[in-house]
Amino acid sequence: MSSNLDPIRVLSIDDHEIMRGGVRFLLLAFDDIELVGEAQRGEDAVRLCAETSPDVVLVDMKMAGMDGIQTTAAIKAACPDVQVLILTSFHNHDLVRRSLKAGALGYVLKDASKEDLAAAIRAAKAGQTTIAQKAATVLLSDKADSNVELTDREHDVLRLLGKGLTNKQIGKQLHLSPFTVRHHVSQLIKKLAVPNRAAVVASATERGLIS
Repeated sequence: MSSNLDPIRVLSIDDHEIMRGGVRFLLLAFDDIELVGEAQRGEDAVRLCAETSPDVVLVDMKMAGMDGIQTTAAIKAACPDVQVLILTSFHNHDLVRRSLKAGALGYVLKDASKEDLAAAIRAAKAGQTTIAQKAATVLLSDKADSNVELTDREHDVLRLLGKGLTNKQIGKQLHLSPFTVRHHVSQLIKKLAVPNRAAVVASATERGLIS
């Protein structure tokens, strides 16, 4: 089997056995996604990442011991190439922002359909952000002004960010140096008043700046 046909390897971290069982059952419906491990404690996440080499880790927000934000930060510190999706019932402003700042690529609610969950996992594997609509809305709940003024170049960078491109890929397409791309991304983060590039995409989509 060629590497581009290999199933996406998923690790599930949730302290509720019923939820882990639900995720396990839902993912059985998809041939391109494979659950390679699960645990009930965030403390076990880094060890399991080393043992199972997942592409994507689903992390619950509220857990005994390390919570989802601490678990996300630990995973990204030890395994920076692994993508983290927060899978939770909670979508208040502080939790969304802190989880994205910790390194989560997406924020999915537990009432999502199995198709939406699978789509978020596939997007994460491709380096693309998925933010649940309710979570995206709370990111903007304290921003009264939705009319953000961006330069033409910032619009170009934002469009490519929305497609999941890395800074290097954006620079190649726009014939810009990595330093210049980083500057434009920093400006987008500042103008949209969000913590990181994942939140830039979510905020820009909610504002109608990108589709």
